[in-house]
Amino acid sequence: MATTEEAEAFLRDFHAAHPAVTARAMAHGRAEDGRSSYALLRDRMAACERVLDLGCGDGLLLELLAESRRGRPGREVAGLDLSVAELALARRRPGLERAALCAGRAQQLPFRSAQFDGCVSHMALMLMGEVERVADEVARVLAPGGTLAVAVSGGAAGGEAYECFQRAARSLIGAAPEEQQIPRLGDRRLRTREGLDEVFGPAGFGPVEWKTERIDLTGPWEQVWATVGGCYDLGPLAPALAAELRARVEAEARELTLPDGRIPCAMLMHVATTVRR
Repeated sequence: MATTEEAEAFLRDFHAAHPAVTARAMAHGRAEDGRSSYALLRDRMAACERVLDLGCGDGLLLELLAESRRGRPGREVAGLDLSVAELALARRRPGLERAALCAGRAQQLPFRSAQFDGCVSHMALMLMGEVERVADEVARVLAPGGTLAVAVSGGAAGGEAYECFQRAARSLIGAAPEEQQIPRLGDRRLRTREGLDEVFGPAGFGPVEWKTERIDLTGPWEQVWATVGGCYDLGPLAPALAAELRARVEAEARELTLPDGRIPCAMLMHVATTVRR
C-alpha cells in the first residue's frame, strides 16, 4: 500500500504535467439547476466572509468566491495546494491578486487558528491521507460556527460516456503492470456521508448534510474525452495502452451520440456540508 508521501508525490508530478486538468474537465459541467459543481460550493459560502479553499488548484473556485459578493465588501480568500504549477495559474486570475495562495499540506495548515469562517474543497479532500490530522487542522483554522463544504465525486451517472470509460478502465488498467498503476489516493471514508461524520465528528463538527447532484458534462467527443480522460489513472499508463483505452471508450461512447452530434456524459457529485461547533 502506498504511503501518504508517495501519493502526494504522485499528485504533485501529475499536476505539474497537467496543470488546470480538473477545471478543464469540470468547469463546463452543470447540475440540473444550471450551476457548476464549483458554483454549488460557492453558494454554500454565502454567509462567510473569510474562506479557505483546500486543494484550490488553478484558483477557479477561489475566483468565484471573490466575485460573489454582489456589492458587499470583498471577501478574504485563501488557497492551499500541493502543486506549485497549479498555484502559478491561480496567481494569474483576476480578483486573486490579494489572495493568500500557499503551497502546502492540509495536515499542517500555514494559517492561524480561527482565521476563517468558511472552508471549501472541490474533489480534493477525498484524495488526502492522514485524514484525522486534516480534520483537526480544518477545525483549528475555522472559527466556531464556521462552515465546511466539500464536493466529492460519486462516479458515473449511468448510461453515458463516463460509464463507458469506467468499464473500459477497469478492464485495461486493472490488467496493466504494477508500474503503470497509480498509488492509492485518499481515504475511502471521505467519499461517504457516514465516513465524513466518522472523521470530522471527533474533530468538533456537527452532522454532515449530504446532497447528490447529477452533473451534466455532455459535449463533443474531444471535450468529453478531456473530461473522462483527464483522470489520474492515465498518468502512468504506457502511451499504447492509453491510446487503446481512448479508442475503446470512443467506440462505445459514439454509439450513444445524440441527434445534435454531442456525446452524453454525466457524473454524480456529492456535496457535503458541516458546521464547526
